[in-house]
Amino acid sequence: MGPLLAAAGDRLAAYHERLAALVAVDSGSGHVDGLRAAGDLVQAWCLAAGMAVEREPVTDPAARPLGDVLVARRRGTGTRRILLAGHLDTVFPPGTAAARPFRVQDGRAYGPGVSDDKGGVLAGLAAVEVLAALDRHRYGELVLVCTPDEEIGSPGSRPLLRTLGAEADVALCLECARDNGDLVSARKGVADLEVTLRGRAAHAGIEPERGANALLAAARLTVALDQLNGRWPGVTINVGVLEAGGRPNVVADRARMLVDLRAWRVSEYEAALAEIRRLVAQPAVSGVRADLAVHAPTPPWEPGAGGRRLAELAAKVGAGIGVPVAHTATGGCADANLLAEAGTAVLDGLGPVGGADHSPGEWLDLDSVVPRVALLAALIDEVAHAELA
Repeated sequence: MGPLLAAAGDRLAAYHERLAALVAVDSGSGHVDGLRAAGDLVQAWCLAAGMAVEREPVTDPAARPLGDVLVARRRGTGTRRILLAGHLDTVFPPGTAAARPFRVQDGRAYGPGVSDDKGGVLAGLAAVEVLAALDRHRYGELVLVCTPDEEIGSPGSRPLLRTLGAEADVALCLECARDNGDLVSARKGVADLEVTLRGRAAHAGIEPERGANALLAAARLTVALDQLNGRWPGVTINVGVLEAGGRPNVVADRARMLVDLRAWRVSEYEAALAEIRRLVAQPAVSGVRADLAVHAPTPPWEPGAGGRRLAELAAKVGAGIGVPVAHTATGGCADANLLAEAGTAVLDGLGPVGGADHSPGEWLDLDSVVPRVALLAALIDEVAHAELA
């Protein structure tokens, strides 16, 4: 494993330069110009690494452009196709990169997307370069995919991710490791729910009985949904937004709710969603009707035999380079969920160590870059020939 660490160390200066350049580009979900600029940078680096690159524009269900999915490929001498999956979008609006520019302090890098997931994408590319430098090509094909819409549930990238996942023997996902260094071996499923309630407006003082209060129905539905928490182990239901009414002397004729549903297991995810549908279909105020829209439903990624085998292999190669490897489940979903749904064996958290994602304090541990790139490169090399069943 010594040569892997040395080769990863040789890539460190380039990694730092690339990270600073990539974080300096605003690439929030939906900011198409910024996402394409970020894709241009990654494409140039992939081409320089000897990879063939394709770009595919994607749109949301309303046909609004979301940016490009970048797919870079490098052929090897073996038979297994190994997918490396990351994303270029962040949760931050345009102007964040200028207001909060990339900086390094006390061994940590800071900036929008530095950990989630620009640092991980660049670790994947560095691992490809490490294997090329050492002439280790036992894989059949390495495929690096970078999506532009992961932070909003990958509504445009889903078809391609499912195709790539079905074609791959394994998927190694490049979200950064947890802040304690753990890899990720399972993720909750998530559904973003939008409930629209329609009632009848009326004068609240003169003839309230002629109205049908959508706000009241939404309030009662909020309580009913909250009471579902605890019915199934690990299922959480949170009403995060409730908008209704406009004036205190008018019976509200419209309300809107945004709800977050999360679950560890597919059966519980489906059961909770079915119960939510039942409650929405029976508003608790006469004269009010409600409609439910489910946006970007992402099923749970449950631990499977293939994922457990990948975790075992990661621990094996980690021991060889002095990187202790543990793994955990996390409540946040990611593209790994969609790849697991396609039947692929998946392991996530293979980027460097980072934390405080989605916040102004987001950080990446620069001291973790070399060992984590070496770990990823070693795992790719091991997966290329090891028994996976």
